[in-house]
Amino acid sequence: MFPRVILKGTMFKKSQQKKRTSPCNYKERFFVLDTQDLKYSERRPGKKPMVKGCIELHRIKCVEIVCSDVPIPCNYKYPFQVFHDNHYLYIFAPDNDCRQRWVRALKEETKSNSLVAKYHPNFWMDGKWRCCLQTEKLATGCHVYDPMRPHDVGQRMVIALQDYTPLGDDDLPLLKDQEYILINSSHTDWWTVQNDKGISLFAFRSNGEKNPRVKHYQIRQTETEEISFYLAEKYLFSTIPELIHYHQHNAAGLITRLRRPVSKDGGCSQEIWEVDPEELILGQELGSGQFGLVLEGRWKDIKVAVKMIREECMSDEEFKEEAKVMMKLSHCKLVQLYGVCTQRSPMCLVFEFMENGCLSEYLRARKGRLSQDMMLGMCLDVSEGMAYLESSNFIHRDLAARNCLVSKNNEVKVSDFGMTRFVLDDQYTSSQCSKFPVKWSAPEVIKYCKFSSKSDVWSFGVLMWEVYNEGRLPYENRTNAEVVESLSSGLRLLKPRLAPDSVHLLMEWCWKEKPEDRPSFALLLHELASLSDL
Repeated sequence: MFPRVILKGTMFKKSQQKKRTSPCNYKERFFVLDTQDLKYSERRPGKKPMVKGCIELHRIKCVEIVCSDVPIPCNYKYPFQVFHDNHYLYIFAPDNDCRQRWVRALKEETKSNSLVAKYHPNFWMDGKWRCCLQTEKLATGCHVYDPMRPHDVGQRMVIALQDYTPLGDDDLPLLKDQEYILINSSHTDWWTVQNDKGISLFAFRSNGEKNPRVKHYQIRQTETEEISFYLAEKYLFSTIPELIHYHQHNAAGLITRLRRPVSKDGGCSQEIWEVDPEELILGQELGSGQFGLVLEGRWKDIKVAVKMIREECMSDEEFKEEAKVMMKLSHCKLVQLYGVCTQRSPMCLVFEFMENGCLSEYLRARKGRLSQDMMLGMCLDVSEGMAYLESSNFIHRDLAARNCLVSKNNEVKVSDFGMTRFVLDDQYTSSQCSKFPVKWSAPEVIKYCKFSSKSDVWSFGVLMWEVYNEGRLPYENRTNAEVVESLSSGLRLLKPRLAPDSVHLLMEWCWKEKPEDRPSFALLLHELASLSDL
């Protein structure tokens, strides 16, 4: 008698690469659950799927969702865990409904097994459990495991303990026993919550006004069979989180994009990211960046790079907002922002110092001396940093070799993320008055100013082309208008002489016309890592 298939579908699994220093990656697999086993296979175009793993159901000791605040560097953001034979398998579903179907089905099929009494609700990462900080991977869990308990998790809901009358326009009124969506719980004294009726924005400037103001927007629903949510009628979304995510990056009819929750007093207090000008010693000029001079410096006995901001680039408020966002991003493949100095003129950003300068100049200086391993490693470094930005829902907008820096150990890190809209430079122009680097930009950016992680992927393809052309500029003999015309005709950059076919295929994948046909950075990271293991 053949086993009966219960569920099947595509999800991601988390795995560790062969190299000890390589990062965990996320592999797309086709999962099949039947009455005997949980199997997963690798799909291969034109070939029979290859089975990569099979877990007999009677060996499973625990199936639960994973609740975690860590960024997930793949498109599927809903993890659950299967504990079997002293091993943990982490699986990532595309949405919460899918995750719940798999968890419920697996729990049902394994409820008669010899199960654990307790489980770990968070990930095992960096040698410890994030939930209880135990450093033994097989340590007893810290939460009671109940295989019969439904565990629906999507948006985290909280309940108001009492009524609350707003003290100002930027506060939300609360009703006792009413449910609210928890947006941010990182502050020790207060949380940011959202009701199902609207959004309020606090803007420093609006339509030329100098004084701050609060503007309220009603989230509305369409009256069609397929319900959509919107703030501005032209921009429809199937869920409220999708709406919020889009407007975090695009104003699209609002007085400003959604940048961050405001503080209780509606302003920005001085925090630890503010650098005391007395502690900052400026040294020799390193170069001239898009925002002004870049100087060598010292801060608290640390060698740093100091980017001076031209006054005409952005307002003080914009500068502080962007710097605060950048301060929250931390990854070994991102150039770390240590702080900002707003108490001197011009204002400046204080960054990690990168001894070997920008990647484009590094490539040109070593032309003819770069090995295949070195070039692939550069692309792998950048893809790892971009996978982190992607998982953090952060769009770079200006990914290029000139905006990556090289450390003294020849490690490449991504820099200048998210600042493009403030650049004053001839190569950053469009007919719609937005600013972007045309020769690195995706068609949807050029035509509609539509930025996303997938437009960053297009730029990454151009960066790979730069690497394998040893720092040569793309379309170097063409004007921006000629480049736009070529892209509209379906033409793409030619294969670099030094690029293997496998790498060129990845470039072409990045340059697909439709954003949805391009890979995620998580997939690019996986593909590049696979090439590096060969």
